[in-house]
Amino acid sequence: MKPSVIKLLAVFCLCFVASCATNNPNYDPTKPHHTPEGFKNLYSEGTGGFGKFLAWQWERLRKTIAQPSADLSPVAPDLQTISAPKTAQVTWIGHASALVQMGGFNILTDPHFSERAAPVQFAGPKRFQAPGLTLAQLPRIDAVVISHNHYDHLDLLSVRALAALPDAPIFYVPLGIDDWFKANVPNAKVFKTDWQEKHVLKKPQGELVMQFLPVQHWSSRTPFDRLATLWGSWALMAGSKAVWFSGDLGYSQDTANIAKQFTQGFDLSLIAVGAYEPRWFMKGQHINPEEAVMIHREIGSRKSVGIHWGTFSLTDEALDQPITDLAAARKAQAVSDNSFVLLRHGQTTGF
Repeated sequence: MKPSVIKLLAVFCLCFVASCATNNPNYDPTKPHHTPEGFKNLYSEGTGGFGKFLAWQWERLRKTIAQPSADLSPVAPDLQTISAPKTAQVTWIGHASALVQMGGFNILTDPHFSERAAPVQFAGPKRFQAPGLTLAQLPRIDAVVISHNHYDHLDLLSVRALAALPDAPIFYVPLGIDDWFKANVPNAKVFKTDWQEKHVLKKPQGELVMQFLPVQHWSSRTPFDRLATLWGSWALMAGSKAVWFSGDLGYSQDTANIAKQFTQGFDLSLIAVGAYEPRWFMKGQHINPEEAVMIHREIGSRKSVGIHWGTFSLTDEALDQPITDLAAARKAQAVSDNSFVLLRHGQTTGF
């Protein structure tokens, strides 16, 4: 074996051992989702496992992913309405990125404005549609909520740009991601958050309450940090409105627990409806449209907007397949078309 190969294997082994020995600085033995090394789901693994991932990738080599036939191009954003909203509203930027405006607050979810959802911008999943809003078109952002650290949800270039703004927003992140910010975006103002913890942001016109809630998923940005940082969903309350942002999730008891906790339901839910095939691998970590409608009903959402679709091709369904599958799921579960909608990139809807 060549010396260079031996050195490479030695470095890999050292990195692997170091990663296995890493302790969770946020570890609390009284909390069931904490482990000495990181975190875990409450009800199921949710990750699919590395062996199943390899089996999926092998299966994909023999498969052709269908190209979308629907027009998924962005619409011109209504910048006047966005700059001076007269009611609570949400604008879909793309994938899991949305601008929520309510109670005098502007909140961004999982902001992603880059060309690719990847560690580098020359390889990896490429954006099929431009962001519905550019960074320059955003109003002044009060808060950014992050659901987890996967590259399609936590984008380095996007958060750096937001943190560099003269009136930069505050970032609310899961446990462990605060350390990533310290290393990569040290100028950002960050609050780390465990499941069920709340943050309150006050302005003269009122308060924004943000509560981090459990859902079934996982985290990783490298082969060596699996489950090292937390993941979850967010409940956002301002004025008389309540919003739930699902992040990524597999269907589990967690959403029934959210329904019991928030008996008043939600005025708006941003629920993932894409990246769900093949089901044998994705079911534990990504819901499909049928499960999304089930959750819409379960948590008492008065209006839901489907997110996490139509932007990056990450799994085996076509980018526009959620349109058909969500329509079928609404019909099967007797949910009206205007209760659970899909927006175009850049489109705004009130709630």
